[in-house]
Amino acid sequence: MRIGELARRTGVSERSLRYYEQQGLLPADRTSGGQREYPPTAVDRVIRIQELFAAGLNSKKIAVLLPCMRDADGGPSEIATPRLVADLVAERNRIDRMIVELANSRTVLDDVINSASEQVR
Repeated sequence: MRIGELARRTGVSERSLRYYEQQGLLPADRTSGGQREYPPTAVDRVIRIQELFAAGLNSKKIAVLLPCMRDADGGPSEIATPRLVADLVAERNRIDRMIVELANSRTVLDDVINSASEQVR
């Protein structure tokens, strides 16, 4: 499929798809005319990339992680390493800390809103 079709099917901009390719996250073949050509599996790959970005990982970490993710059949990848697992646990712990910090910030903001609301009345 061409880049426009992949963008439409994933909801990701063509610019982002080009960036993913540049970062080595999304390989593409080229037609004789130089247009990008993606396999059907690219849809799932783009969705995984989006999920990993949403989890707070950067493109370098994603490039290391993608080849180690579960295969399409749900089986674990054979190239996953103990180091990768440790890195992923560290990322999850970082996200957990961020959740706690955000919850604390929300509590402080709620207190300020309540105080301001009482003064406005």
